[in-house]
Amino acid sequence: MLRRARTAMASATAFTAAAVGLWTGLGGASAHAASAVPTPDHVIVVVFENHAYSQVIGSSSAPYINSLATGGANLTQMYAETHPSQPNYFALFSGSTQGITDDSCYTPGFSSAANLASEQLAAGRTWASYNETLPSQGSTTCSSGNYARKHNPWFGFSNVPTSTAKTFAQFPTDYSTLPQLSFVVPNLCSDMHDCSVSTGDTWLKNNLGAYATWAKTHNSLLVVTMDEDNRLAGNRIPTVLYGQPVAAGSSSSTTYDHYDLLRTLEDSQGLSAHAGNAASSSDITGIWAS
Repeated sequence: MLRRARTAMASATAFTAAAVGLWTGLGGASAHAASAVPTPDHVIVVVFENHAYSQVIGSSSAPYINSLATGGANLTQMYAETHPSQPNYFALFSGSTQGITDDSCYTPGFSSAANLASEQLAAGRTWASYNETLPSQGSTTCSSGNYARKHNPWFGFSNVPTSTAKTFAQFPTDYSTLPQLSFVVPNLCSDMHDCSVSTGDTWLKNNLGAYATWAKTHNSLLVVTMDEDNRLAGNRIPTVLYGQPVAAGSSSSTTYDHYDLLRTLEDSQGLSAHAGNAASSSDITGIWAS
């Protein structure tokens, strides 16, 4: 019910935003440039854990994420779907929670449903995930130290090769060799789940700050989002986009959720298919550079 209510609100708001965009554009850009999703050369999505919008945006504990928001785009009305963590990861990745309702360790490859990686690979494009503290490339273990598979939904799909799940140690230093689309998943400390917002913010700066700077001049995009809030803020979560395709200092108060972000990622890759609820969701608009 929450999804349907938010979808209705998001659709109405997105329609209004799109209509305004058609007339005004962004900085004098054409109507098409204002409303279309750009096609970055590389996209990285980073998912952090269990913090509400107000715990990160505007917080002195997250100076780096706030600098990305200032220099990029801030989505001020972004929402997760449910609680706890794991169903939200499946929602973002496949447009559906795939029947997952808790954080239990699922059977690897239990679903053959369409998802972001399967669509990307079917289109002949490149995909990978980089998973901090994953014991080895393609390992389907449920947990190991600070690693938790519940944050890595790609292992749930038989149509996503496990070999595309890499360790974070395999993250390239030459960013031009990155896949066209990738997810980076910090471990349970780095993602703010077991450790502080400050810890996660520093991890992001130290590990992906150089990529973010590079993205500004190489038609590439960094997306920083959260799986869910702290259960105290209506599941409103921080989401920041940064890179050359983003209008610096922009923001959107349109109501979006993980399904809208999934659709936007699909469209940024030129994919003709949309997985699950992404098919009826809205692209994120009003934040793109001309």
